[in-house]
Formats: sequence, structure tokens, C-alpha cells
Amino acid sequence: MPSHELPAGGFGAPLPDSPLPGVPSLGATLPGTAELVALLAPRLPAGPALPPAAAAGGPLYVLDGAGPPRPGAAVPPVPAATVAHPPFDAHLYRRDFPILGETVNGRPLIWLDNAATTQKPQAVIDRLAHFYAHENSNIHRAAHEMAARATDAYEAARDKVRRFLNAASPDEIVFVRGATEAINLVAKSWGPKNLREGDEIVVTWLEHHANIVPWQQLAALTGARLRVVPVDDRGQVLLEEYERLLNPRTRLVAFTQVSNALGTVTPAKAMVEMARRHGAHVLVDGAQAVSHMRVDVQDLGADWYALSGHKMFGPTGIGVLYGRKAVLDAMPPWQGGGNMIRDVTFEKTEYHGAPARFEAGTGNIADAVGLGAAVDYLDRVGMENVARHEHALLEHGTRLLREIGGLRLIGTAAEKAGVLSFVLDGMAPEEVGKALNREGIAVRSGHHCAQPILRRFGLEATVRPSLAFYNTFEDVDALAAALRRIRSGAPPPGLTTFPR
Repeated sequence: MPSHELPAGGFGAPLPDSPLPGVPSLGATLPGTAELVALLAPRLPAGPALPPAAAAGGPLYVLDGAGPPRPGAAVPPVPAATVAHPPFDAHLYRRDFPILGETVNGRPLIWLDNAATTQKPQAVIDRLAHFYAHENSNIHRAAHEMAARATDAYEAARDKVRRFLNAASPDEIVFVRGATEAINLVAKSWGPKNLREGDEIVVTWLEHHANIVPWQQLAALTGARLRVVPVDDRGQVLLEEYERLLNPRTRLVAFTQVSNALGTVTPAKAMVEMARRHGAHVLVDGAQAVSHMRVDVQDLGADWYALSGHKMFGPTGIGVLYGRKAVLDAMPPWQGGGNMIRDVTFEKTEYHGAPARFEAGTGNIADAVGLGAAVDYLDRVGMENVARHEHALLEHGTRLLREIGGLRLIGTAAEKAGVLSFVLDGMAPEEVGKALNREGIAVRSGHHCAQPILRRFGLEATVRPSLAFYNTFEDVDALAAALRRIRSGAPPPGLTTFPR
């Protein structure tokens, strides 16, 4: 098929026996690599070129043929396609993730633990290796070539994150260890300076412990009061109750954009606007959002936004605190040391402005660079494509799981992203997780560091499959089939009894 022609009805049209409108059936023939290249290439931003040896961190592997790209290889220009969006084939992108070729208990790995951490594409792995092989140095404070290379790579990663979040300036991007450290930075720096006895901090029932405990500590330190927004039986924030909690004493509102335990997508922009009308500052925990949807921090309007690199296909140990420049510059440093100072005497110290004042000492330089490579990768895949594919997976999985007797979905909000949390009658979540592992399926079982919201539903733990764009309809089908076998007491295929 010529690259500029479309199949009858166009890509994305419902096919016979399709499980969902607009989603091809599992056996349907999808366009080949050549067609995908032709359709996708015009929509990919041209990322900044790396040195030839680092080209693996540049072009998306699947767009350049099978296997790693040739140094300096690029997708050739092609005629613009005439479809609303390119087709999405998760099988094609899976080739970029080496670990997805692993086997567990003799079966192909099905990774459905993406809310805990996402897997890493070869482009990110290679970018880390290139940094240590060709650029490794401390940054910002040397005149030699290696320091210049490392500094350029580190600051380029900062600007990539700025573009990814649509922040106004690189100075609004602070590198931290992850979303947990980002939230603690605000609590320890901004909090004591701005809260006093009688002030109020508002959070929701949906929060991860990382967005509860620092505010409890701050309240205990300052005499402020922690107030909690309730949710309904589907796990949705009750906006009328939220509005009632806001008052002139509300100094800070902190809430998640996507619940890690339920997958609920909160009405974040509306909640920010409501808090601002009452003069409150707002922090949004975006750890579970950035891998599923496009995020625009200027449009969102929050004072701070926290994220973790490992939740968006980047390395562990690196994350970001976005903060509005005026807010960051008014916050005192929370750690002291090198890199964050202008001048030091025994009488006083002068600090840099943001972001340097919050990056004391030697930071996680290589993993920041790796995070930049993950951003490049996501830019090339396209967050709109990711959101569309994952929504179809979520709808498919929801329907299949609802058909299983004795299975109860926990969290059924109208707006969800990436999570299918459930309990199975008569089985502890940990036992379900172990049984799925015997079939090569990785899910999370437990309280997910979100005990209050599970207890809101009368539970101490759930089983939590969670999705990413490299998951397929076959992955979800395999999960449902395994759960039906577990429910019936049948052993995995190929076994006559369960392994001891």
C-alpha cells in the first residue's frame, strides 16, 4: 500500500468483531512498519542531535527499522498523511523495551505493574551508557571539556522537561530524587515560612502517603490543621464538599492528578481555580499522570507540580519539582552545600536563585540526562497517542474483569487512567498476585502506599494491574483468562497441579 493511501474506511475505523468501537480486533492486520513510518514521521518533533556515538538516544528505534539505529540515522521526510491521527501498534513499540522479552516461570513476561514503575526503552538505557562512557564529570564548576559536556547534557535535560510540561522557563524545573522528595521540599521550605497555628492544609482521600505524611508533619510543626476532601463510592472527588472546605484560613491545597490506587483522574484545573479564589497555594502530585496524558503546567495554574522519572520510562532516583518562578525564588533553601551558593563567608551566605538554590551538592546527573532521553522518547510516541491507546485498553479490561464472577473493581470513576484495582472473593490480594506471577503476569498487591483511600472502601489491600502504552489487548486478555482460572481453581496451562 503506498504511504499516502489509506485502507478503506481509514485507520481507526471499527473492524469486524472489534472489542471496542475504533479498536481493531486482536487478529486484525495492522499497517506494516513502512506504512507506520509514512504516517507517523511527519508528526514527530525533530529532537536535538546527540553526538554520533549517542544516536541511540535520538530517533525512536521502531521508526528506523528493526534493531538499534545506525549512528546519525533519521526518518526520511514523506508526504503528509491525511488521517486525524496515526495508527498505534503497541507490538511495534514493545521492541524498544528489552525487559519485555524476558520470561517468568517459563512464560513471556506481561508487565502490568506500571503504576509502581515503568520499564525503560533502549534509547534511555543507551543514553545512560553514553553519558558514563563519553560525558561523565561533575557539572557547573570546571573549565575542562568533560565538565562542559556533562553540564550541557544536564541542562539540556532540564529544558526538555520544561518543554514537556510547558513550563515558562528552565528556571522553574528543579531536579530532585522523585515526586516524594519534591513534595517534601515544598513542605520543608515553603511550609514553615508561610503557615502558622490555625491555618489549614487541604488534601483528598485519594492521596498517596507521600502527599499526606509531609503535610501531617508540617501541621504538627506549625499548629496548622489538615483537612480532607471526601470521595464518593466510585472514588470521585466530591467538588461541592471540596468547595465547602475552602475558606480564608486555607493556605495550601495538595492533591493528586491521578490516583495511584484507583486510577481516578481528578478535575485538577477546576480544583486549582477554586483554591486560588480563596487565596491558597496549590501543589499537584503528577507522579501518576505524566505517563498517561499531556500535562501543561501553565494551563493547570498550580504553584507546584511534582513528578518521578521512573514513572515515565526514565531512570529511578530522578524526578522534578516544577514551581512558578516567583514562588520558588521566595522559598528558602532546604539543604545547604555546594552548587547552591553565590558567596560564603563565616558571617553569611548568599544563595543562587531557583533552581540552583534547591540542588545542593552533586545531583543525580546521569539520571537527569536519562530522564531527558525518556522525554524525547515520549515526545516521539506522542502523548495523545498514548492516552488514546491506554483508554481503549482500560475500557477493554474493565469490561473483561466485570464479567468475572466474584471480582469487584475498586474505583469506577467516570474519568480514569491506567489502573484496574480489584479484589477477588475468597482470596487475599497477595495470593492472587502470586498466582498471576506463576503465569508470568506482574501486578501489584497490597495497600499501594494509599491506606486511607482503601480503608474508605473497607479494604486493607487490592490487586492492582496498571497499564502503559506498550501493553497490548493480548496482555489484558491474558490477565482476564488467568483470573478466570484462578477463580475456578484450575492450574496454569501446561500444569496439572499448582507448583508448591
